[in-house]
Amino acid sequence: MDVKFHLPGLRQNFPLNMLVVSLLEQEPERFREGVKIASFFGEFPTSLWNGGRLSNYDQCDARYIRNVVKAINAKGIPVRYTYTNMLLTEEDLKDPYCNFCMKVADNGMNEVMIFSPLLEQYIRENYPSFKLNSSTCKEIRDIEAVNEELKKDYYLVVLDYNFNNNFEELSKIEDKGRCEILVNTLCTPNCPRRGKHYEYIAKCQRIMLKNRKLPADKQIPMEPWYCEYGEYNCVHTIQNYSTYIGPDAIWEKYVPMGFNNFKIEGRTANIFSLVETYVHYLIKPEFQGETRIQLLNNLKSNRIIVVNHPKPGVWVPED
Repeated sequence: MDVKFHLPGLRQNFPLNMLVVSLLEQEPERFREGVKIASFFGEFPTSLWNGGRLSNYDQCDARYIRNVVKAINAKGIPVRYTYTNMLLTEEDLKDPYCNFCMKVADNGMNEVMIFSPLLEQYIRENYPSFKLNSSTCKEIRDIEAVNEELKKDYYLVVLDYNFNNNFEELSKIEDKGRCEILVNTLCTPNCPRRGKHYEYIAKCQRIMLKNRKLPADKQIPMEPWYCEYGEYNCVHTIQNYSTYIGPDAIWEKYVPMGFNNFKIEGRTANIFSLVETYVHYLIKPEFQGETRIQLLNNLKSNRIIVVNHPKPGVWVPED
């Protein structure tokens, strides 16, 4: 059986993701049994429809967007847009940048992660070739509600992370093959501010796009975000969370139950942390050290990681 992983990033993580795909093609024996890369998810920054994670990079030019979609699809991998902004208006549906991104990927192969019913209806009517996925941002916490969501016309439903390791509840899901499980969530279990964080990101996304058109002295201030419940930022430091799913559990518990779609969080992660996360989940233990170094060296060779050397100096003898 294919064990499908969904990798984060269409912009800053794109080179690393393509390295992983190439390595899987060339040396599949390094990877755990049945690993398949099932999508790259994210946005082309900065998109008004984006949600879940906040990005403030320059918007990508048309050529870059076309080339990235083409390169990913050429590997047989879908692009999955995370268009989960929950605060969209009717006017926002006309956003030219987001519509351009949709048109570029409108070939029957690609997907959209959705939250807003308004945007969902718009995409169904205007871009019917896209597969739609129900977002974890909906925070569906009742298993019967999950089963109702699975009866709708969604390709996949991403489960709320609080179901992780709750096997009594997971066993009640009627269509496990269409569920996707977030394995390395950074949020503390049962975080009471998770929904508010998504709303904050949606508001800030709009403000950042407005600020691009304003002079420095007219910039709209954004309130800082602080989570008093804490957020770890490394796959090794979240392992004490009840919601953490390790690689052994994926193959020994989840796959035998019928789950085979697993999402790795990390669209805005530190590149070193993301390399470690990929190695942790995708690579057999005996190949992890070698693969970690190879990926980092490749990123350095391609100047994705820049290593600065000491400036040359001259020794001058003391008087």
